[in-house]
Amino acid sequence: MTEAPNATAAATVLSVVIPMYNEEEVLPALVSRLRPVLADLGVGYEVIAVDDGSTDRTAELLAAFRLGWPELRVIGLRRNSGHQAALTAGLDRAHGAYVVSIDADLQDPPEKIPEMLALARAEGLDIVYGIRADRASDTGFKRWTAGLYYRLVRRLAGPSVPAQAGDFRLLSRAAVDALKALPDQQRVYRLLVPWLGFPSGEVRYERAPRPAGQSKYPLGRMIRLAVDSVTGFSAAPLRIATWLGGFAFLVCLGLMVYTLSAHAFQHTVPGWTSLFIGVLFIGAVQLICVGLLGEYVGRIYTAVQNRPTYFIGHDTAADTAADTAAGAAGTAGDPAAGAAKRTSRAGDPAVPSPASPPEGSAGPATPVSQGLGRRS
Repeated sequence: MTEAPNATAAATVLSVVIPMYNEEEVLPALVSRLRPVLADLGVGYEVIAVDDGSTDRTAELLAAFRLGWPELRVIGLRRNSGHQAALTAGLDRAHGAYVVSIDADLQDPPEKIPEMLALARAEGLDIVYGIRADRASDTGFKRWTAGLYYRLVRRLAGPSVPAQAGDFRLLSRAAVDALKALPDQQRVYRLLVPWLGFPSGEVRYERAPRPAGQSKYPLGRMIRLAVDSVTGFSAAPLRIATWLGGFAFLVCLGLMVYTLSAHAFQHTVPGWTSLFIGVLFIGAVQLICVGLLGEYVGRIYTAVQNRPTYFIGHDTAADTAADTAAGAAGTAGDPAAGAAKRTSRAGDPAVPSPASPPEGSAGPATPVSQGLGRRS
């Protein structure tokens, strides 16, 4: 009874993973542009929309679009887990021989997907990056912070990290499987993917403004991404803390010599300013070092907890598989019973209970509502 999903997975050449959080305003435009692009490819494909705990009508609109678009698959997370966690959920469940990740905001053009797939096939590449050749649509502050971020990560992680490459990329099945095998919990794919060292290419495009909705990466999240990128991929900040400690020690030696000299010449009162500055400086260095150590200890604490990165609330692929199994069981046994099962499934969005598996199935299936995310 499980052959149909496997056959579908085998026929899927391309999977498109789209993390979404409160994207009801841009969803219609996304579907109207993405669907014809994928239809013209002439290959089997699936679109995996990962609803990251949206609080607006994103889930409702996805369900409506899916009625007329069978290739659309919706995965709903139980709570908002973050952009990279939602992307992980989609990559973990993608079936395609190639997987494209793209944001829902249409700043990365879906029309570049055929070019990425053609380049990967023609040159045997495992990774094709979407490179932002022009960011004129971004504000000056956004361009400045983005440039600073890429300079920082390239200095820490090496020149293998492409400049101006976000999460719009194509991965081969080998690259996806390699990512899935990594134990990292707090993932930053724009650093992890280049680290794999697979053959790669680039497709350049002009970054467009958002047609609707609000950015899901305000300043706070950008800072968090930068911190995760640095602390999750390099021990350089700890070495910086060591150098700061050595520099502070030298300053303390200089202040000690100055204090002894002032005491010898009985000029102790005028030294109050230098002493006050020295205490402030040493205190600031200590706080910086403790903060850096805290970031790494926090990551160790998270790894020791070994909590899943995300929780799956529902997956429409499981509903389709259950409908197929129920229909096959009804055809083999009682057609009326099979029709009744299909009718009840059509009106019930809940995952079928494992206590009563379809007749002829291999055994009870674990309900997707209890699905866990990645553990390290």
